[in-house]
Amino acid sequence: MARKFLISRVALAVALGGGMAVAMAPVASAKEAKKSESKYSEGFIKAAGPIEKAINAATAAIPQGAGADAFPAAKASIDTALGGDGKAAIEAALPSATTPDDKMAMGQFARTYGVLSQDLAFKQKGVLLMIESGKVPAASLPATYFDAGVNAFNLKDYATAATYVKQAKDAGYQDPQNQLDLILSESYKRGGNPQAAMDMAKAEVDGAKAKGVAPSETSIRNVLQAAYTAKQLDASADYAAMLAQYYPRNDTWNISASIVRQLGSFEKSDNLDLMRLMFITGGMKDKRDYYEYLENADPRAYPGEALKVMDQGLAKGQLTQAEVGADRANAASRVAGDKASLAATERDAQKPGATAAQIMGAADVLLSYEQYAKVEALLQSALTKPGVDANKANLRLGMAQAMQGKVAEAQATLAKVTDKRSSIAKLWSAYAATKGKPAA
Repeated sequence: MARKFLISRVALAVALGGGMAVAMAPVASAKEAKKSESKYSEGFIKAAGPIEKAINAATAAIPQGAGADAFPAAKASIDTALGGDGKAAIEAALPSATTPDDKMAMGQFARTYGVLSQDLAFKQKGVLLMIESGKVPAASLPATYFDAGVNAFNLKDYATAATYVKQAKDAGYQDPQNQLDLILSESYKRGGNPQAAMDMAKAEVDGAKAKGVAPSETSIRNVLQAAYTAKQLDASADYAAMLAQYYPRNDTWNISASIVRQLGSFEKSDNLDLMRLMFITGGMKDKRDYYEYLENADPRAYPGEALKVMDQGLAKGQLTQAEVGADRANAASRVAGDKASLAATERDAQKPGATAAQIMGAADVLLSYEQYAKVEALLQSALTKPGVDANKANLRLGMAQAMQGKVAEAQATLAKVTDKRSSIAKLWSAYAATKGKPAA
């Protein structure tokens, strides 16, 4: 007469490296076992009987809600019941598992003992035997695949990890910590298959965009990294803008702007517009960022803007008085006179005979003092003049509109930038999409 080999109802969970909290796949209940009409071989019944008894007694003694600190005592109990070495006893009984039900039960025994003894390789042996048996309940199979995949990942068997995590994903499984996609992507990359990781991330990003929802940050970062590694400025700008728009934080703005400015190698006057974006979004990270901004916003040309940057750098401890004290004093001495000349500069730019260059120059000075409405009006005028640099004018017009919270107008204007500066425009458009509000 066939016996029912069941593991205790106690749910076991372990965290196995890399911060990955891995929930153990549920074991079949007694009701499920009866429905399956399990069939065990006589040899297995004889060999596994003591193991079943020892494991059920040990797991039943674990208090409800107990953590891993209760595992050593349970392991010791099993070892004692099985002659001093539970693992050796289970290993010795493995050949007796010949039928699918034998393998399912023996896999559960090995898996449970592996968890209790913190022996990941032995736990994995049990999980794989369960899968091989074909007897894992359909409802539990996706979680079991995931369990096998995470075990393999932590054992550095990345090809196997990718195989099982992909099966879990295809079955619609999502782990409680939402780490499945990250583990699968890392398995591909560490297993020497970066293209699969890239394809996976791109598919997720494209699918999310098609549905009108935000792609996962992990997927965006993956495709952005790939585009950056390939030195693709346009693609990098697209994904950098996506990252900052969907996940607008100080760090994402820093990453996005830094990637575009590194790949773009822009002239100082253009790079200045990237540094301005980093500044207003809280993306300035270190001394190098402040120095680069100051190199672009020459204190002699834009003293008010340079003073603002130096003051923030000093307040955040990224700059010191010894480094910028003299420049700051020089800039501060120029601000009052510079501001006093703004009205006249604006009037001259508004005259009928003003050239595109004169108007653009006036708009640049006003932009440095954050007078965005006046900048908008001047640049709209400049765009009607012959010889205007339309790409530069539209970029800064879009910036001024974004800073006023004119989202639709800003995005429409920025979309008109078609030269190399379009990558900068994409980031400003992403900023406009966040309704022009600086990062907290």
